Amino acid sequence: MSESQPGLDVEGMLKRFKERALAVKQRPLPPVAGDERKAFIDQAKQDYMDFAIVSDASWELIDGVLTLTVDLRPADDSGS
Repeated sequence: MSESQPGLDVEGMLKRFKERALAVKQRPLPPVAGDERKAFIDQAKQDYMDFAIVSDASWELIDGVLTLTVDLRPADDSGS
């Protein structure tokens, strides 16, 4: 918890995003076919990417401003 933002649990939030990403990957396909099936799969891929990106963020809280930082460089370029 942040002392300057009572009730704010950024680590918890990031954990929930990671859980949502996993849930999207494990989501069963509904009984649809054709264009509807493709649209569902495309949306699931987008949802997974969105949740996974946020869940991998590092963060800082300075003067009431929460900043999430996401390194999108390939692993060999990120200095890791």
